[in-house]
Amino acid sequence: MAHRRRCHDVGVTLPTSSGDYAVETRGLVKRFGRTVALAGIDLAIPSGCVFGVIGPNGAGKTTLMRLLLDIIRPTSGEIRVLGVSPRAGGPELRSRIGFLPGELHLQSGLTARRLLDDFASISGPVEPGRIDELAETLGLDLDERVRRLSKGNKQKLSLIQAFMHRPRLLVLDEPTSGLDPLVQQQFQAMAREATAAGQTIFLSSHVLSEVQDAADSVAILRQGSVVKTATVAELRQSAVRHARIVTTGLSETAVAQRVAGIPGVGALDTRRLPAGAELGPVIECRATIAGAVGPFVAAVAELPLQDLVIEEPNLEEAVLTLYSETETDTNSASDSDSDSDPDPDPDSDSDAHPGPETGTETTSPGRAGHA
Repeated sequence: MAHRRRCHDVGVTLPTSSGDYAVETRGLVKRFGRTVALAGIDLAIPSGCVFGVIGPNGAGKTTLMRLLLDIIRPTSGEIRVLGVSPRAGGPELRSRIGFLPGELHLQSGLTARRLLDDFASISGPVEPGRIDELAETLGLDLDERVRRLSKGNKQKLSLIQAFMHRPRLLVLDEPTSGLDPLVQQQFQAMAREATAAGQTIFLSSHVLSEVQDAADSVAILRQGSVVKTATVAELRQSAVRHARIVTTGLSETAVAQRVAGIPGVGALDTRRLPAGAELGPVIECRATIAGAVGPFVAAVAELPLQDLVIEEPNLEEAVLTLYSETETDTNSASDSDSDSDPDPDPDSDSDAHPGPETGTETTSPGRAGHA
């Protein structure tokens, strides 16, 4: 059975050879006037994996995708997509990319099948039966006119046009927007099949559970900068865990004192539960655990435990923790700058934040990706 390649070696330093990397950027900057949309992005993404870009609105996700596709040009820095610069690669490079934009405006009077045939004339050869296969997987009626399709079915249509020619790189902006949970699972299966065949997927999403399930590694963006790049597993392990223990025979005060002394424990909350007198006090204790869970488990194992539950960390908690830490660092730096320089350079980018993220061009997916 084929297995997709994991993005373990995602980094911020470009290798000397581009052969094993689908997307590479170094010092990538994009300004819109005096607004900094991207402030020096460094990425090296291996071929054959799923790489997710996450961040709030205005973080720079869509701007980054448009730069990779040569829809817009960088202010400075370097980009290589499938080993060449997007500008130099031209139509030949774009034929090896499948693109799903975040904003869809498909109002054609053609049937879905006819429109996909038109897209195929731009994207490159599509093997016989491929469109029907994808339509069956996603549950799309190809004989329905596009303008009559619901938002979810238009999203299915756009996914088909991105996947149908088996491109080496798929650039997907909010790929499951408008899709019901069952179809989202079908998308996950399509993504696994693509990467098993050596294709690379570069996706952005506001749905962190989707990224957690689909992506091997992620870049977390905030105000045009990369906060962190890591595998999903690494990020989840760095998240704060939530634990619940129930003890018998110890007082609430004694339990609280014992648990509070364990390294990494925070947000401690205890309460006495109703129980039979023969058990003695039954105390429920809830807490958070930062860092390795081993010391916590070893410490509470010495208590008279009735129950122990430690929740698995998720990507959302890891991202929120990183944002919180970044916000604290930013505020500290701002306070320091304010004390040392009461009259900063008016052209400084320190407070700039990207605004054009919502200004995505509303061309059809095929034309945006292959024009």
